[in-house]
Amino acid sequence: MDTSESSSTETDTAVPEAGAPPRRGWRRWAMDTRPLRIPAYRRLWSSTVVTAVGSQLTAVAVPKQIYDITHSSAWVGYASLAGLVPMVVFALWGGAVADTVDRRKLLLVTNGGIAVTSLLFWAQAATGLDSVVVLMVLLALQQAFFGLNSPARTASIARLVPAEQLPAANALGSTVMQTGLVAGPLLAGVLIPVIGLPELYLIDALALCVTVWAVHRLPALPPLGQGAARRAGVREIAAGFQYISRHKVLLLSFLADIVAMVLGMPRALFPQLAAQTYGSYGEGLALGVLFAGIPVGAVLGGLFSGVFSRARRHGVMVVGAVVAWGAAIAGFGLSGNLWVAAAFLAVAGVADMVSMVFRGAILLSAATDEMRGRMQGVFTVVVAGGPRLADVLHGTAGSAFGPRAAVAGGGALVVVVMLALACAVPALRRYRV
Repeated sequence: MDTSESSSTETDTAVPEAGAPPRRGWRRWAMDTRPLRIPAYRRLWSSTVVTAVGSQLTAVAVPKQIYDITHSSAWVGYASLAGLVPMVVFALWGGAVADTVDRRKLLLVTNGGIAVTSLLFWAQAATGLDSVVVLMVLLALQQAFFGLNSPARTASIARLVPAEQLPAANALGSTVMQTGLVAGPLLAGVLIPVIGLPELYLIDALALCVTVWAVHRLPALPPLGQGAARRAGVREIAAGFQYISRHKVLLLSFLADIVAMVLGMPRALFPQLAAQTYGSYGEGLALGVLFAGIPVGAVLGGLFSGVFSRARRHGVMVVGAVVAWGAAIAGFGLSGNLWVAAAFLAVAGVADMVSMVFRGAILLSAATDEMRGRMQGVFTVVVAGGPRLADVLHGTAGSAFGPRAAVAGGGALVVVVMLALACAVPALRRYRV
């Protein structure tokens, strides 16, 4: 990409010289940090670092508070649905909006909205309101802001870093988010008995204020070409789907994620496996190990992203990563030993990180700037919806065939379907940056 597309100052978007000496020794394997040398990207990434853990505090606090009020897991599930629907709707619309306005301004508004919502979470908890309806409305509002925010945030990366560094930038962002998924809930579990739920919400709100400040310091990111002349409506959203259907590389990148997550994400079966297959290790320990396995592997993959981040055959990397994910999940399903199972899940996490990095890079490099917001909106919906569909599919299959057979069968299906797609439609495996 051409960094002159951005209206920022030359200092903000200056990139390291291409002739920089190659990394030697162990540094070849460590995380590729080249994008952090670009001030604008460093500010965007730093805001993610701050909020990755903070957002998880609220993600733990909301279901905890709902359960404390209702003593019903069903209400916790209803709350999850209350957050999913507005997130999906506003992610699709937010992608269209991100293609028609200055993305920096959109990030300021939406991050500010998320911060205000967190303050409202704190206020209702601090006053002892104890209203499930209020909690669900606030959760829906927060997820609507997130849906508007996410496409603009990710689409902005391609305006801040050169195309060859997109995998490295995606690896940096994904590693931070995966680390938050591990550290955030652990920190929440430690803090809830000490400071209580209201303060957890307040910490997240304060972290979001840091995010607003970091986004404020980004360069302007106005739409290029005729983007500013369009309106973000149903027609523009439909145009985004038409764009995907006409570009096989983009379509296959979405299908690759759907195949991996819907057929191969077995988290709905973790409780049953912890109780029946690995119960001898202690059900609580087994459940924690199973849920931590994939995120831990993803973090390790990010920390050693230098191994793969410079690859130019992005399509081959996606196909290989999805096949590796399926094989690791199948191995997990066949494992009777908890620690062997955890190792397979960690391998799956590494494969998931590689897949995320290169699918994200393809979406940013293969789409034009005027379409990037809408591509990221669809990406947000796929990432959020795939695992939830997997919960239904694996839960049903686990009841019918047993949890281990369902997991192993799902992993094998991922391998078969992904290889069949790669052979039938060679556009993805042939794609390179």
